[in-house]
Amino acid sequence: MTATRTDVADILAKSDLPGDLTAFIDGAFVAPAQGAAVLDVDDPATGVTVATVVESSSDQVADAVHNAHEAQQAWLRLDPAERGRRLHAVAAAIRADADLLAHLETIDSGKPLSQSRADIAGSARYFEYYGGLADKIQGETIPQPAGTFSYTLREPLGVIAHITPWNAPLTQLARGVAPSLAAGNAVVAKPSELTPLTSIYTARLMVAAGLPAGLCNVVLGRGAPTGSELVEQDLVRHITFTGSVATGRSVGAVAARRIIGVNLELGGKSPTIVCADADLEAAARAGALAVVRNSGQSCFATTRLLVDRRVRDEFVELLSARMGGLSLGHGLDEPDVGPLISGRQLERVMGYLDSARTSGAEVVTGGERAEVVTGAGGHYVTPTLLQGVRNDMPVAREEIFGPVQSVIEFDDLDEAIAIANDTEYGLSAGVFTRNVATAHRVAAQLQAGQIQVNRYTGAGVEVPFGGYKNSGLGREKGVDALHHYTQVKAVIMDIA
Repeated sequence: MTATRTDVADILAKSDLPGDLTAFIDGAFVAPAQGAAVLDVDDPATGVTVATVVESSSDQVADAVHNAHEAQQAWLRLDPAERGRRLHAVAAAIRADADLLAHLETIDSGKPLSQSRADIAGSARYFEYYGGLADKIQGETIPQPAGTFSYTLREPLGVIAHITPWNAPLTQLARGVAPSLAAGNAVVAKPSELTPLTSIYTARLMVAAGLPAGLCNVVLGRGAPTGSELVEQDLVRHITFTGSVATGRSVGAVAARRIIGVNLELGGKSPTIVCADADLEAAARAGALAVVRNSGQSCFATTRLLVDRRVRDEFVELLSARMGGLSLGHGLDEPDVGPLISGRQLERVMGYLDSARTSGAEVVTGGERAEVVTGAGGHYVTPTLLQGVRNDMPVAREEIFGPVQSVIEFDDLDEAIAIANDTEYGLSAGVFTRNVATAHRVAAQLQAGQIQVNRYTGAGVEVPFGGYKNSGLGREKGVDALHHYTQVKAVIMDIA
């Protein structure tokens, strides 16, 4: 079976989204601003335009923020337990529309439908988890000298700007929006102009589920001007951004100048150390998963496999067999690997492969453009395994965001740890070993915000996530996320 334009059109019709998407403010789509730029939203599997985005004007961005500020006042009048119940209602609404949302996510991002289904389930879980915490955001009492009593409160910040990326549109939205709302804030989100469908659909769903209109507004457009205008709004009191290091620096500079909070999740070049005593089959599965998951377009993915030289040949053979048999196709057809997000990203990945070859790396499998459907304009690269990679090569130092896996050899564990830490990033890292002491030693020495042992797959909503070094600032997920979306007030009383 091959997904057709009719399949895609039927799914879009079921969503009841307008063909020309505009900002969603106060529970409704706004009229397009005169002279606004119109941007195509393409199905990356075929290159066919499936919707258009009308870029939000400066006035619309300002309106979205002011309206969210007003909606927050209604939100704060609700008891925390009631806010939690309404977030649970959002989770239930997402689950009720999970099939449609998964199909929209696949059309928008290209990822296989099974991966989209998992993402939608995860998005619902965020609202469920933080709904359960909404009435448990507590302060502390602090011991003081006799006659004095002191306690702290955690209070919301106000309006939070969330700028989300194209590789996981709805989970990235839910990951930041759910704790922000649980803490009593309001939100204005700007999804990527490449993948706006599920974010817009879910914003409308939130209102239907019982959130005050305006509590989660969505503006549309590119990083500049729309994102730049959003973060400059006076009523925005915190910025959460996921994207490139370069743009993250710019966002961070705005936050510093305005003296407001910021969360930055800026990517990774995550290493996994494969020791000689490791379960090589399990390590090979993890290495293949890195290119399967969203076609390697994941900041979390492990893309530097540091392998003990004694088991390199066996490991490469196992990994090559897994990667060489992966299928490519339209996400609606449930392949192993879908397309890259755009023609621009395809060219970027091919450029890195050319650089790897020039630098002396060997292509074990893959490394080519692929035409999955004759005559279609999809953006496909065959899953690629490189060996003979050195850590000074661009393919080992820079985030590729494509289905490319690299094997780097090491001779002893200290060397492996040094190579693993020799990077500007520190989002995640892993180790495969049967020795518990080795696992603890390596986990302690790896410079990353999350360490995986004898596995490499996403952790639950409950587990903090964020990076060291240039991978970012702050933590998402878990209880830790709530700390970034609240501010502490200390009260000191004379009770003598």
